[in-house]
Order: sequence, then structure tokens, then C-alpha cells
Amino acid sequence: MALAEVFERIAGPDAPVEFLAYDGSRAGTEGSPVRITIKSPAAVRYLAQAPGAMGLARAYVSGHIDVDGDMYAALSRMASVQRLDLGVAERIALLRQLGGVRVLLPRVPPPPQEVRVRRRSLSGRRHSRGRDASAISHHYDVSNTFYAWVLGPSMAYTCACYPAEDATLEEAQAYKHDLVARKLALRPGMRLLDVGCGWGGMVRHAAREYGVKALGVTLSEQQALWGQRAIEEAGLSGLAEVRHLDYRDVAETGFDAVSSIGLTEHIGKAQLPGYFSFLYGKLKPEGRLLNHCITRTDDKEPARRPDGFIYRYVFPDGELEAPGFLVSLMHDTGFEVRHEENLRGHYAKTLAGWCANLDEHWDEAVAEVGEGTARVWRLYMAGSRLGFERNQIQLHQILGVRLGETGSSGMPLRPDWDVVPASEVPF
Repeated sequence: MALAEVFERIAGPDAPVEFLAYDGSRAGTEGSPVRITIKSPAAVRYLAQAPGAMGLARAYVSGHIDVDGDMYAALSRMASVQRLDLGVAERIALLRQLGGVRVLLPRVPPPPQEVRVRRRSLSGRRHSRGRDASAISHHYDVSNTFYAWVLGPSMAYTCACYPAEDATLEEAQAYKHDLVARKLALRPGMRLLDVGCGWGGMVRHAAREYGVKALGVTLSEQQALWGQRAIEEAGLSGLAEVRHLDYRDVAETGFDAVSSIGLTEHIGKAQLPGYFSFLYGKLKPEGRLLNHCITRTDDKEPARRPDGFIYRYVFPDGELEAPGFLVSLMHDTGFEVRHEENLRGHYAKTLAGWCANLDEHWDEAVAEVGEGTARVWRLYMAGSRLGFERNQIQLHQILGVRLGETGSSGMPLRPDWDVVPASEVPF
């Protein structure tokens, strides 16, 4: 069987994709807007040594496979590859088609962008402070310039909330920050703690639009430097601050509100009770917590996939929990959960915007971070968009309140955070 035909079989016989191989073979749908080119024998070795999605990902990141056309379209058309789980007989058959046992040795090392526990950057007990700092640095300390090209002016690396189908990414990120602020009922003079604050977008929004004294903390040094400089340039130094700090080291207490936007995924299931307990202890009575995080669709799937592409290349030590588990845990900690919503569709649109930004700045991104890292992000964001669209992952906002001694919540009888017309939200 010709090499291109082997890859076509892996992708699925119905995948409308064209395949070209270095041996001159061609297969698939001729003239397709998506074309996969197998450029060297190393691509074959990657696939033989790690059959399925991981082998293909390694070959792509290392440049031994090219994807011409839209990456999201390519993954949509080859969705079966992501679910490829070959049995022993199928692996033997695939190995034979790829050239037999000679392609198994020598082993091809993974691309340098792949994190291997105890061998590159990640060592020690999972979710210890030192290892958490290394995992966060791997993902977030890529390049602030690179992130600016991908995320846009908001520098918000979390799910946006689109007030309308035709809203821009920037409008949706501003609307998301304002939605969080309204759910927390922020008012002038309040104190906000934003854990895992990223580049400080929520901190600046709360200070600028609500007159709130806001403290943000992040384990990424590059984020903290960028965020603090942005605060100073905006003239918000009297109200806002971003620190390079583990959230567990925040000494202040008595906050009126806490926002956690995209941090829970990094905490780890075993540490979640302590995480919610810590945040509960930082709040005044009737203070609110808004927890915004990616989740599994249910409790049947594993919390982490250490052999998966995202775990190895993007979010080392990342763990996802089901929304029901998080709600129950918040209740067990002492919070009264007052509202919950799924923004899954919003994250798919957010990722579409990020993918378009990366494509627009592709040459600059490659020059800034290297082609391998740029390829990781192209593959990761397109695959994540597909995952949200197909309900393989979700994004939930959960609002909880620390009750007063007599059970008072300070909450209105009905939610009031969506009463502000989208036209009046500060974009």
C-alpha cells in the first residue's frame, strides 16, 4: 500500500482531505482545500512508535508533516483520528503497512516542546508549589508579544462571552469581564481578589469601571510584569495591582469578592477542597466567589490525560472536573451556590477568534517563538475549538456566596446581572 494511502486510512475513508507523501504517492480527495503532506521518513517513525493522534501531532510539531489550509477544517475532517484507539491486531497491521519493525528503531525523540515529567521542567510532587510554578511557566511564559498577537488587545486568555453573534472578540472579552463584575455586584470602595489573574484584564476592568480596589496574583512572572505595567499606563496604580505570587501566599483577607477565571484547571482534584476553603476564608460574610473554568462533560471521563497532546504540550498537570463535582464541593466548603451557567458555545467562538489572529500573524509568531511552538498553538487551539463545539469539554461559571451568621446572602431575589443592555456595557 502506498504511503499516502496508509495515512488516508488512519484519517478515515470519508475524510475529504488530500494526502501527499515524499515517496510520490497521492491519496484522498484531489483538490481539497485541506492537504496533508508527509515530508520525511521521520513522520512514519513517529506514527509507528506512537500510533494515533500523538504520533501525528509529534510529526506535525516537528515539521515532518505539513497541513496546508485551515487547521480547524483539517481536524474537523479527520475527527476520527482524535478517537483512534487501536487494538493489538490493528497496531500490527498498521506497523506492517508503515514498513515493519525497522521503523520502530531507533526511537525518534519527541519534539523539544513536549513536556516529559522528571525529564524536562516538571519534577517533584504533582501540584507542589515548585512544580505548579514550572507548569504555569511552561504555558504562560512563552512570549508576551506572541500572546498579544493571538489574544488581541484585551490580553484575556480565557473564554469570552458574546453579547451577540456579531460581537467582536474584544467586545466579548469586555462583556465577559463586566459580566463577572456584575455577578460579583462590585461597587466603588469594594476590595476584589482575582486569583490566577493572567495579564490583569479583570483587575483593570474592576478598578476602571467600578472603582474597586483590585489585587490580582499570577504564578507567571511575565504576566505579572506586563499586567503591572499596563496598570501604571492606565493610571490605575491607586486601585489595581498585579503580583507575581502563588494564590496560597496572599496574606490579605476580608475581601468583598473573589474572581477565579481560568485557574481551577491547574489546581488538581486532590487540592480542590483546600483551594475553595482558602478562597472562602478570604471573603467577608455575604462576599461572593465567581469560579470560571473549563470542565469535563461528566464524571465518567478521567480528570487528566497524561498521554494526551494538551497535557504533554500545553497544560502540563492540568486536570478537569465535572461541573456537578465543583458545585458539590463549593457547597461542602460552605458556599451557597446561587447561579451556574455553561458558556461552551462562547469558548468555541473565542477560540475561532484566537485561531484567526494566529493565522494573521503567523510569520511574526514563528519569528518570535519558533515554528515548533507556533505549530503547537495552531494545533491546540483548533483542536480545542472542535472539542467545545462537539461537547467534549465545557466552560462553566459558578457563583457562590459566603453566608452571614444568620444565613443572610446579600443576594437579590432574582439575578440582576443581565439587566444591563449590551449597548451600555463598557467595551
